[in-house]
Amino acid sequence: MRKRVLLLALIAWSLIFTLASNGAEDRRKIVATTTQAADLMRILTAGLDSIELTALMGAGVDPHLYQPTESDIVAMNQAEMVVYSGLHLEGQFDTVFAALGEQGIKIYALSAPVREAGFIIGGFDLSDTLVNVDDPHFWFDPRNWQLTVQDLADTLAEFDPANADAYQANAAAYIEQLDLLYAWADAGLRSIAEGQRYLVTSHDAFQYFGAAFGWRMQAIQGLSTEDEAGVGDIQQTVDFVIANEIPVLFVESSIPPDTIEAVIEAVRAQGGQARIGLRELYGDAMDEPGSFGGAYVGMLAQNALTIMQSYRCMGVAVEIQDWPQALMPQPPEGIWNVDCDA
Repeated sequence: MRKRVLLLALIAWSLIFTLASNGAEDRRKIVATTTQAADLMRILTAGLDSIELTALMGAGVDPHLYQPTESDIVAMNQAEMVVYSGLHLEGQFDTVFAALGEQGIKIYALSAPVREAGFIIGGFDLSDTLVNVDDPHFWFDPRNWQLTVQDLADTLAEFDPANADAYQANAAAYIEQLDLLYAWADAGLRSIAEGQRYLVTSHDAFQYFGAAFGWRMQAIQGLSTEDEAGVGDIQQTVDFVIANEIPVLFVESSIPPDTIEAVIEAVRAQGGQARIGLRELYGDAMDEPGSFGGAYVGMLAQNALTIMQSYRCMGVAVEIQDWPQALMPQPPEGIWNVDCDA
């Protein structure tokens, strides 16, 4: 209750500050919460100077645990639109979003068109029992992201009709890029024999990825990193890895590696040969803007490449496809060369 009162007080204070400003800015202000949301906004507004974008969360920041700061509250109150991921990914923002909506600020959830299309996945626990919660990591299927791209472009076209054609053109070009990305990743990931396609990670962020590319997921923690993994969760994962002879487990960039390391240690103690993947996977957050992993295309491609290279290093047959020359950004040269003994 005290936290809610504090948030509402901050919102009220920043609204007064906003109304007191001179309003001389011509550009329309939009706030994006997550790294994925900010990246998509930059793509759809490319070539335009009509939008002033503020990104709240930086590279590697866990949106499940992120709490809005005073400057975040001010930025959202000064904005005409807030673009967020949704499905409670930004769990600490629910009170703020409700209050902002009551003030007439447009609150747009990137997950909304995916949910409306019926492509949201329910969460599963370690025994594959469906739990009554939506999985918020919908962007890990590029086909879901295409729905989001088009719907956000339509929303921006209504929001800023003078530049509607530009938003639609940027969306159309980007959707073609996502077609190339999906085809590249799908061909490589499905080249691994179906019985060997297991992805074991720190928390349950990759169900959509698995559904998109034909892999089975296993995670130590649940859908949110607020969940705490216990000894039983670790042992269940150990048993699963040994039973299915899984050679590689993956650490996520926004989560400490402790639980994965504990599983690896226990697997090896029982005679298994599992190792940690060659690179961290991008989970809930991307890398710095301007880097390969700081773009959605690069983030998903690097995850797919890391999985394929890690399995190849463990003697699994995989055919990694050449990178499409038309697909941007181009990956850095060094990413194709890996040291399996490192």
